[in-house]
Amino acid sequence: MGEVITDKQVVNVLRPFVRATTPMLDALRESDPLGLVRRVLPKSGELSSGDIEDGKQLEKVDRNLLEKLLDGLESVKVPGTEAWDAMSVDDRDSWWVNRVGRFTVLLASIPGLGGALADRLPIQDALATAGQGLLLSAIASEHGHDSQADRVRLIAKILFDRDIDPQLAAGHGDDLTDEQEDAAAAELTEDLRESSEKHGKITVKAAGRTLWRFGRTLFALGDELDKRPQGRFYHKAIGLLPVVGMAADYFGERSALKRAAKKGRKWLAQNPPTMA
Repeated sequence: MGEVITDKQVVNVLRPFVRATTPMLDALRESDPLGLVRRVLPKSGELSSGDIEDGKQLEKVDRNLLEKLLDGLESVKVPGTEAWDAMSVDDRDSWWVNRVGRFTVLLASIPGLGGALADRLPIQDALATAGQGLLLSAIASEHGHDSQADRVRLIAKILFDRDIDPQLAAGHGDDLTDEQEDAAAAELTEDLRESSEKHGKITVKAAGRTLWRFGRTLFALGDELDKRPQGRFYHKAIGLLPVVGMAADYFGERSALKRAAKKGRKWLAQNPPTMA
């Protein structure tokens, strides 16, 4: 039998985790619009990243092409567009399920993602748990729950079946000082920060390493991870078979993400947002 994990320990892990999900979600939000812009703007070499950001070189783009670009972007259902604003909250939740699901499956296929630790820890469980936490943080925002405490309580309930006291979730009575929490969150997002500074964007590799850091920090909660939403029983059974097991794992984790989202929406509907 594993070590008994207290609510305080859960909060100690989740408060930095929740803070660190913000830049990761920003990267996931922005990846598609940036890709669309690059495909229709002049070829590389004609525009610098700085020119694109400040808009000075947009005058070089044919006006008709620019109008088509802007209309096209507004019709794509991604955050920040008119099409996104017109979507229902449930549709936005589904968008996040697809985005986070595809992202975590892609990262699981990158060799050496977790370094030496990946050989000693079940990487699929690490990525799946972190992915569910990332998804819950995303849909919390769509439902108007922006406070760190709300997201801590949400993730603790859905992933670990814990009813965390709101004051504890807000950092009153936990073991972390503000400086320690800042440092822990900064460590989780170190790869994102370095990638942004070096490349001017967040690379897939940096995002992958960050998700692995998320999973690794959640492993501090031990057997609590077994409580997270799982796929159907037949996903696990087929997952043990050669070759087809990989597909079963994929569909199993997709099913688990949808279950996490469904439970998360129910919790959010029953718990009014608190002040951020």
